Amino acid sequence: MHQDAELIARCQRADASAFDAIVARYKTKIYHYLYRMTGNAEDADDLTQEVFIRMYTNIGKFRAEASLSTWLFRIAGNLAVDRFRRTKNSRRLVTSLDAPIQVGEEEASRDVPDMSMAPEVLVGRRELADHIESALAKLPAKLRSAVILFDVEGMSYDEIAGVEGIPLGTVKSRIFNARVALRDSLRPYLETE
Repeated sequence: MHQDAELIARCQRADASAFDAIVARYKTKIYHYLYRMTGNAEDADDLTQEVFIRMYTNIGKFRAEASLSTWLFRIAGNLAVDRFRRTKNSRRLVTSLDAPIQVGEEEASRDVPDMSMAPEVLVGRRELADHIESALAKLPAKLRSAVILFDVEGMSYDEIAGVEGIPLGTVKSRIFNARVALRDSLRPYLETE
């Protein structure tokens, strides 16, 4: 992208406004990708910041062999995989909204206000989204990354190959395998609908 090349050149000359423009252009896409990779908003926030810190500190080494977008998603993917490896053994606690909470010495029910006009529709959507997020989280990081980049971020096979640093055939294979795994994982939920 011509605008990206101009922004990179300005950023390499320590133009802070160019860096801000790059962040403004890519922050949301990187955040959404990282959120889907990690399944956690706080981790996605932290990693998004880390992506742009790494971009800033390494912009002088950037050579336009790949697009800026490809480079940023590669940094993001590497950071997500590193985070996954570090937290692999420490599973997050999941708490049911039906479980009572401790208030002093007594237990109280969790009151979750309903802010919608059609709660059954929102519950169904949220439930499906939760099942999809859960199914994505179960995928190996390589498959999860490929399917998110293709189906959510709308990247082409060639762009994903550049981001992941893998051959085109491997990209296609990972996306196919991810979709099969997602279909199998979601089948029990979809069959009850």
